[in-house]
Amino acid sequence: MASLDDTVTSPHESSRSTGSGQLNRRRMLTVALGGAATVALPAPAWAAADHRPGAIRPPRLTPEDRKVVAQLSAKRALAHLKVLSEDIGPRIGGTDSERRAAHYIAGQLDKLRYDTTLQPFPVADKFLAQLSSPARLPGDLNWQVGASGQAALDTRVTASVVDVGAGTPADYPADVSGKIVLVDYVAAQREQLAATAVAAGAAAVVFLPADLVEPRRASAFSPTLPGSASAPLPIPVVGVAQAQKHRLRALLAAGPLTLTIATTAHRGLTSHNVLAERRGRSGAGGPVVMVSAHYDSVIGAPGANDDGSGTVLCLELARVLKAVPVDATLRFALWGSEEQGLIGSRYYVAQLPQAERDRILAVYQNDMVATSWDPATRYWLLSFTGESNRATDEVSAAARRLGYEPQISPVTQRGASDHQSFQEVGIASANFSWRGEESPALLEPPYHSPEDTIAKNISLERLQVSMELIGCATYATARH
Repeated sequence: MASLDDTVTSPHESSRSTGSGQLNRRRMLTVALGGAATVALPAPAWAAADHRPGAIRPPRLTPEDRKVVAQLSAKRALAHLKVLSEDIGPRIGGTDSERRAAHYIAGQLDKLRYDTTLQPFPVADKFLAQLSSPARLPGDLNWQVGASGQAALDTRVTASVVDVGAGTPADYPADVSGKIVLVDYVAAQREQLAATAVAAGAAAVVFLPADLVEPRRASAFSPTLPGSASAPLPIPVVGVAQAQKHRLRALLAAGPLTLTIATTAHRGLTSHNVLAERRGRSGAGGPVVMVSAHYDSVIGAPGANDDGSGTVLCLELARVLKAVPVDATLRFALWGSEEQGLIGSRYYVAQLPQAERDRILAVYQNDMVATSWDPATRYWLLSFTGESNRATDEVSAAARRLGYEPQISPVTQRGASDHQSFQEVGIASANFSWRGEESPALLEPPYHSPEDTIAKNISLERLQVSMELIGCATYATARH
């Protein structure tokens, strides 16, 4: 878009503490093989002046800080997160699930009386599949997987399952005709592995990824079969996540297993950025402070932490900051299709005239701000250039006031989130995230997996601390 007001449409659819020095990341949860998790997330219960879990001392808040932190509620944010990650689930860029999420977010911002718009942009086709079973698959995992665009699409297959391991002809039993085969995925051999399954009369191929080195776990994927582009294979070929792989093999080891694989081609797709602003006292040409996150997720991932957590942080801050006096315009941005390569934020920045870019004082990008993974004890200040700027400076100052200095990283060079789109053109921005102590590359095991759920990957205490840090920093920037 040429400016914030161009090429957009207005959305009217919307549908704890453990020992000293650490946040409480443990939740009581029970997971049965065939059932869902029963989970209790303890809501943070501290007052504005209380010593926070993990802080080295009680806070030294300004009167302005108190206006923000006294109102923030992780429990309220959790209600939005349940809609995004449980009711909607995986939000794949440009598909109906992402569109439903965009309209939900826009509807919430409309209710808060922000000037809310949707900014559309085209994205690539997506090929997805859903696994199910007459015996019901375990409910604590999401069973969306990727489908190959060079195999059978918009089709449904129900059949018994056989595990053929490495997938060479010698690994096949005497008769797999009409059955779904589980095959270990090797990228360099994928076309031959699929062709062997077709020749054996299999009804579908389920590729199982190799396990990654912990704490990393492989994500679901859409297998590419370039040699079959002109003549697609006659059967579905899908790629599952590491967690799904182990569960499928465990189920099969326990007895006969029947699966249904339903593949869908999503073509001609449009993704959306959700933009909402409240004009400050400086007026139409005054400075702008942005708070942002991406609301899409990867295939098969409910995206509770990545990045449902950042999205609901934005919604809760929008609620709290809607009435406080500010000089700068407050702009909230929820990016579409981040997982495909920062497409939404890059589109937004590319359409923004230089005069509009120059108005932006700071962009606070929030990506994965609530993981419950125990080792993620450091709150990282991530700058694409590796240099500090207004965003990192204000969050560092807020951390000092809240008593969190030891848990805050130095400004560290890293891109791979939407702050990069802004820093590439000289706009002050940074990404803020809970990650492992040693490195910002140390992400939680549920990252990009079907296990990125509220039950398995969300700490309301970490979410509350994130909201306080960003809320205090944003208000400090916007009121001057």
